[in-house]
Amino acid sequence: MPSLRSSSASAGPASPGRFTVRQSLALVWRTLRSMRTALILLLLLALASVAGSLIPQWPNSPDRVLQYLASHPLVGSLYDRAGLFDVFGSWWFVLITTLLFVSLVACIVPRTRALVRSLRQRPIQAREIDAFRLYEERVVPADPQRAIDGSRRVLKRRFFRVARDDGGRHGLAAEKGVLREVGSLLFHWSFLLLLVGVIYGKGTGFTGHAVVIEGQTWTDAQVNYDGQIRTGRFFDGRFTGAGIHLTGFEDTYRRTGQPMDFVSHVELLDPQGTVVRRADIRVNHPGTIDGLQIYQYGFGWAPVVQIRLNGQLLASDPIPFVQDPAPKGVPQLAMPWHGVLKLPSLRPQVGIRLELWPDSRAFLQQLRTGQPVPMLQEFEPFIRYSVYRGALTDDSTVSLDTTSMRAGPRGVVGADQTIDLRSGKPAAADARGLTIGFPELRQYSVFQVSRDRGVPLVMLAAILVLLGLLPALYTSRRKVWVRAEPNGSGTVLKVGGFALQRKSQFEEEFAKLVELMARAADVPAAHDKEPVGSR
Repeated sequence: MPSLRSSSASAGPASPGRFTVRQSLALVWRTLRSMRTALILLLLLALASVAGSLIPQWPNSPDRVLQYLASHPLVGSLYDRAGLFDVFGSWWFVLITTLLFVSLVACIVPRTRALVRSLRQRPIQAREIDAFRLYEERVVPADPQRAIDGSRRVLKRRFFRVARDDGGRHGLAAEKGVLREVGSLLFHWSFLLLLVGVIYGKGTGFTGHAVVIEGQTWTDAQVNYDGQIRTGRFFDGRFTGAGIHLTGFEDTYRRTGQPMDFVSHVELLDPQGTVVRRADIRVNHPGTIDGLQIYQYGFGWAPVVQIRLNGQLLASDPIPFVQDPAPKGVPQLAMPWHGVLKLPSLRPQVGIRLELWPDSRAFLQQLRTGQPVPMLQEFEPFIRYSVYRGALTDDSTVSLDTTSMRAGPRGVVGADQTIDLRSGKPAAADARGLTIGFPELRQYSVFQVSRDRGVPLVMLAAILVLLGLLPALYTSRRKVWVRAEPNGSGTVLKVGGFALQRKSQFEEEFAKLVELMARAADVPAAHDKEPVGSR
């Protein structure tokens, strides 16, 4: 028996609830063109940036990431899968940034085109001006042409764009405040330029730390950076080769130990080693050369330690010392400085732990009183040393792994002294055996060296943002229409208008405009003394 269903039923139109590919793309485009979408994307970008600041990141601090994974294995694995340990390089952060750019461009371009069309057009005439909320009529003795001429002069002097009615009537259409829309668009274009500058500068730049000891020169090359160097995703691997020669370092403190000023006196060198200029680098006062920004980041002591074996010099270099974090309630400047010296060429190998006290008076006062005393300057410095013999198992320059080493002699070496490490007594420079000397105490500076090519764009964008905000504060959109109709021997002056912003203020301005136009109806152009009004 044949089916009663029509065969054409299955070939009918698609379900109304089903979107085609074209409709889906159109819906996505309309969504991206919404300013609400741009604000939501901007909020997501801000939240992602906060997460990238609070959670340790692989490019910046891999040690902290490993420590976090060891301490929080479950949460850490979830963070790792979500890309939260590399927020700024994750696919979803790039997607949000790209969508934000597309959304901003999709919002701004149509508004810009509309503004250009508006600037090219003359003010549009209105058909019925008596329908506006602000509307007044005045009877003036002048003829319609003179009344319109006087109104035009009044509106021009108050910065209105004015167009006459071409329909054969005596009328005017005037508007002002278009600068407000120009400022709004300038603000949004500047914000887009700001994002471009940040992404370009951070993506192609780098940041690292340079340790420079007094009297030495540091060169901008990857191998010379201390620790991890942070590079952008689009960094080309090229360094400038510029140099920093530290001629001196000065620090100033109050009696309480509170720092007042840190300044590094440097010579900035080009890649050929020629001095370009001299500069004093302070906190928030960086030096610049070849696009590098050089900031004062830290400082410390670098004693020159000499090691001799049977009078032969094995080591004679300044060693940058570091401080451990001070316990709660203890001034950081009261803590000693420590470093290590490793001698892998000896058999057995030798490692020496060093502890520097730059101010012996503070050390003695701490021994007498038991209270920590800040060391604010150099005074009869000395170094406490501990010798260890055995295999050197780590490459650290600030720590010494002594698990596979046996402890040796300990002692103290003062400034300009040479000590026999076996007996702990003063020794001559050509003494037999292993000796340690402390001929000089220098200081070093830690500089944060950054290259950010997007800084000019960011600065320009910041200036344009401020310029774009000014019209929003001091201008508003106003539109006014004027009709002059004959009334016996005089003229009926009809004026209507409205404001898009600051409507209450425009009511007072509108009444003043009507009064000025009524007065100007009988005043010839050459004798019109009406003062220039404010916008």
